[in-house]
Amino acid sequence: MANSGNNTSIEAAAYRPWVAPEAESRFRTWHFVAAAVVALVALFLLFLFTARSVALKFSDSPSDVDVDGGFSIAFSGVWLLWPGDYTITATADGCIPLESTITVTDERNQEHILTFTPLPGVISFATEPEGATVTVDGKEIGTTPLDGKQIDAGGRDVAFSHPRYQTFATTYLVQGREIAETVEATLIPNWGDIAVSSEPEGASILVDGVDSGQVTPATVEIIAGEREVAVRKNGFRTARQRIVVGAQQADTLESFKLVQADAGLGISTSPAGAGITVNGEYQGQSPLSLELKSGRSYTIEAYLRGHRRAATTVSLGRDDRKTVSLALTRETGQVVFVTEPASARLTVNGRDHGQANQTLVLSTEPQNIQISLAGHASYATKVIPRAGLIQTVKVKLLTVEEARKERNKPAYASNSGQQMVLLSPSMVQLGASRREPGRRANENLREIQLSKLFYLSTKEISNTQFKQFARGHDSGEFESQKLNKDEQPVVNVSWHDAALYCNWLSEQEGLPKFYREEFGKVIAINAASHGYRLPTEAEWGWAARHVEDGQPQLRFPWGGNMPPPDRHGNYADRAATHLVGRTILNYNDNHVVTAPIGYYKPNHKGIYDLGGNVAEWTNDFYSAGDGVTNPMGPGNGEFHVISGSSFMHGTITDLRLAFRDYGIGPRRDVGFRITRFAE
Repeated sequence: MANSGNNTSIEAAAYRPWVAPEAESRFRTWHFVAAAVVALVALFLLFLFTARSVALKFSDSPSDVDVDGGFSIAFSGVWLLWPGDYTITATADGCIPLESTITVTDERNQEHILTFTPLPGVISFATEPEGATVTVDGKEIGTTPLDGKQIDAGGRDVAFSHPRYQTFATTYLVQGREIAETVEATLIPNWGDIAVSSEPEGASILVDGVDSGQVTPATVEIIAGEREVAVRKNGFRTARQRIVVGAQQADTLESFKLVQADAGLGISTSPAGAGITVNGEYQGQSPLSLELKSGRSYTIEAYLRGHRRAATTVSLGRDDRKTVSLALTRETGQVVFVTEPASARLTVNGRDHGQANQTLVLSTEPQNIQISLAGHASYATKVIPRAGLIQTVKVKLLTVEEARKERNKPAYASNSGQQMVLLSPSMVQLGASRREPGRRANENLREIQLSKLFYLSTKEISNTQFKQFARGHDSGEFESQKLNKDEQPVVNVSWHDAALYCNWLSEQEGLPKFYREEFGKVIAINAASHGYRLPTEAEWGWAARHVEDGQPQLRFPWGGNMPPPDRHGNYADRAATHLVGRTILNYNDNHVVTAPIGYYKPNHKGIYDLGGNVAEWTNDFYSAGDGVTNPMGPGNGEFHVISGSSFMHGTITDLRLAFRDYGIGPRRDVGFRITRFAE
């Protein structure tokens, strides 16, 4: 129907049934995102509260550091890490890439010192004059001029030797890190200028039987030492004189008055090179031509190692010119070789002779013998056969492990008189639990695996032993009590004094020095050396605390509880009440100050005074928050660890075997003992 009042019309619409709207979801995507963020923040906060602050300190500024072993966060050289083991890899300019494992303990704040090994230095060697043989740490590396040799960083013993010059030796500090350096030396002549003349002139000048190529009168450069100068001229008897030549010294010999000879004698031998004597006087090596006086009889003898002596007699008349020839017969002896195992090989003077079980006929001169077999330690000796005698060499080759045990004697005495005992170490736990009464903050618990056999002196170094090295040393006294008696332990020695004593003793026994010296100070160590040294803190702790693997370690030298039994060791007893602040109540050890070394009973390993008498220097650098698990201790530092108690200690803190002190200078209650790797 249409409305006549306007233009609007009503039209029919299509029918649509009503449908209820869908329910709107209660959770949207952002809800899940928010939940995830909250969870991550919670985990992050949990990590912050449970992680440990670990400071990684490097010997060189690293260019890259990576910590592998778990989640970590780094802030300016400090990492947040959960307790556990981590592998640290790092690089630094001029250094070998570092890879080291650290153990993060439950301590809230920890520090680990990591040491880069510098790359070798590029070293050139030059001398004036050239042609000198260069040795570095005892090993020949060539002759000068020598360029671009890779030499490990650190103090290196460098020597230049030349046949006509004095050997030049120095300790050179190689910077490493591929830095190019040059070691130079001007060699000092090792000869004297000796003026030689004769009457008549024109005689050949010989030095120690060797023709110098000069004739009289002449000034001859003669190598320093005791020498024989001879002048020889046809028609005259050879004249000789023994002199002592000083390096860079000039001397004029009294003119040789040659006596006219009217006979000549030529001497040859087969083989050549035999020593010749005429009437018992040495003339040189064959072949020889001599001018002699006529009218006499001369006995000529020739000798050569491995040969029978040959002799003849010759008479010379006026104007005679004779020659004699002597045939030397090779002198031999029989040597029978008997070996186990029978399959071993025999080498004589570097020549392979096949299986060792045989009989050889060898000349009567030193023969270098070597018997070897795969999987066994070789046997080497020197044999001098004897004419008309049969010698037998019996050898039983040992396996490598058997030879190792045989070589490492269970005990021996050093050249200075210390009794050394062989120890086979294992795991040792240093430090103390936080619950242990008397514990100090620098006693962090840590386990160190020891694997190298070492010898340890059973007693502390005595005054007598130390004075073999430093004759003027005086251990002094304490409160009018003598500390300088012969058998008392040496005290008032610095760490450097103790280290230098170790080097001195190594020299006495031909062992490589453990400590590198420069101007009388220790500047580095040679960790591969088996020379004498101070014990590491771990070695000292193992010798003192370890009983048997799997059993609890000792807390005190005598056991687990205070007080010690009377006369167990030299601690602060009642006799020292007027000398020290704290003593052990009612304890008596029979000595007011230090006792003679070895006075008390040894511990279960046969070592004396690891507790009491004097505290002892160790090899390790000191670190207060020491988490280092390297058996050699931290790589650097100012002070060194002092282990053990002394006659001045009487508190529960000091008497524990975990107690550790530090220092570098001398103290009246600090001495030392020595050790060395067995191999």
